Amino acid sequence: MKRPVKSWSGRSGLSKVDLYTRVTAYMLLWAAVLVLGLLLLIRPIRHEAPLLLVVVAPLLDLANGVLCHRLLRRAMDAYLRPGTVLPPREVLPAAGAAAATTGAVLLAATATDLAELLPGMLAAALVPFLAGHCLLHRLRFVALHQLLLAGVLLLLVPLTGLSPSRSLAAVVTVVFLTGWLAVTVRLSLWVLGVVFELREARDVQARLAVAEERLRFGRDLHDILGRNLSVIALKSELAVQLARRERPEAVDQMIEVQRIARESQREVRDVVRGYREADLRVELEGARGVLDAAGIDCAVDSPGAALDLPAEVRAALGWVVRETTTNVLRHGDARRCAIAVREEGGAVLLTVENDGARTRNGTEGETVTGTGTGGGAGTGTGAGVGVGTGTGTGAGPDADAGAGTGLVGLRERLAAVGGTLDAGPGADGTFLVTARIPVARAEVRR
Repeated sequence: MKRPVKSWSGRSGLSKVDLYTRVTAYMLLWAAVLVLGLLLLIRPIRHEAPLLLVVVAPLLDLANGVLCHRLLRRAMDAYLRPGTVLPPREVLPAAGAAAATTGAVLLAATATDLAELLPGMLAAALVPFLAGHCLLHRLRFVALHQLLLAGVLLLLVPLTGLSPSRSLAAVVTVVFLTGWLAVTVRLSLWVLGVVFELREARDVQARLAVAEERLRFGRDLHDILGRNLSVIALKSELAVQLARRERPEAVDQMIEVQRIARESQREVRDVVRGYREADLRVELEGARGVLDAAGIDCAVDSPGAALDLPAEVRAALGWVVRETTTNVLRHGDARRCAIAVREEGGAVLLTVENDGARTRNGTEGETVTGTGTGGGAGTGTGAGVGVGTGTGTGAGPDADAGAGTGLVGLRERLAAVGGTLDAGPGADGTFLVTARIPVARAEVRR
């Protein structure tokens, strides 16, 4: 089943640059084929050249276009993947077609008086092959091949009956036109390669941000568990010694051990769920910094009064900013993102809208990733980048059994404070996430 062809507006910025560059190169190739085909059908050639040449030359020109188009496509792919080498069987058919077409042009010039048209016809015969050939070698080899081409033409063009001066002028014209084409095509593909590298660097930056957050998460767990487990070990050892002496203080020490263990459980749960840093103010600044660093224009509209909210509301909205920022980085091809916090109708309203949204498997409605087993799960970042939260079925009164990831998890978090979450396409092809939490004016701390 054929894949549907994407419209121009449905493509990402990178895909548009890629399509524009490739189509431009193909247009140069087929423009040369069309021009040569028309010149081979002009009156002098039709009436003065041998009939076999009149019939075969346009066919050779068409074959040259088809084979060189295939070579150009393979050459562009190879250029964008450093280290890829095309085998000779990919190059030789196009080279043979270009040589045969060039020979037909020289024979036509020999049979007729085409002194003024000969440079353009030779250039049009060589352009299709050289458009792909210039991408297969380093610049110094391309320059060397141009010199070899000039030498061969200096030997062949005078055979058409042109004077030495006119032959030299024709050769210089052909070398200039083909050299200009080689520079144009190669520079276009170089720019496209740079765009691909920038996109890859952006993805690497997002992955590094996730890795950095994981390291922070590990350090937090080490700081909490390392300290508390050391205290538990010491107090347990002291309780054992006191118990052996039948001292009543052993009970007090074990009670303290129990208290520290419960405190450790609570602190680990807070770290796992990210509550310790999920603050709205911090997340807004972090989102702005991370998106700007990723080349996405981020506008944050958050009046101070709208941020002066109860702690549980700030934490819930902070999670919305964190998850949506992560999805903007990892899904779609956003160039702009607008985050706004405002009070509206007895509620605080948070909106996150970005362009470059994809549909189905690439929407901002998807979380980046989420893992979790047993008593808790993954992390988010304080800067707005990270892996999504996952959960298990931890025991105890504080366990959040059933909390999910991505939009599902955000809806559950907002529902805990009486809020709602809407996500879907916005205006002009954007993706809009809206979180609303009712907040009484008396609860807003001034």
